[in-house]
Amino acid sequence: MPDKSRPGGAQTILVADDDPQILSLISRQLGRLGYRVIEAADGAEALASVRAHKPDLILLDVLMPHLSGWEVARAVRGDPELKDTLIVVLTAIGHTVSEATSPLFADAHLDKPFEFADLERTIAAALAARGR
Repeated sequence: MPDKSRPGGAQTILVADDDPQILSLISRQLGRLGYRVIEAADGAEALASVRAHKPDLILLDVLMPHLSGWEVARAVRGDPELKDTLIVVLTAIGHTVSEATSPLFADAHLDKPFEFADLERTIAAALAARGR
């Protein structure tokens, strides 16, 4: 369901991960699905990109240099202009920790490693829940 308010109708997803292979793989796959993709290789870059591009959704790794994913998410939620940005946390810190902490700042979480089909479903469900 394309967002007609965006140029070309594509929804924008910011992918933030400090692992270059994961970043590239996710970005390529999302691009093939028709999303406009912005990449960030660390937390500080992710926060700057969110402020500059105002994406529809952020795929946010938790353990990143400069700012953790939780710090980025907290800053996004604390900014009146960004607080409604969808956040999906990607983490390898464990399912129990993800379930306990993700609802504090994220709309959804997905444990690494994950199947791309699960990521697609998680993104689609988050966007649908917000009517995007």
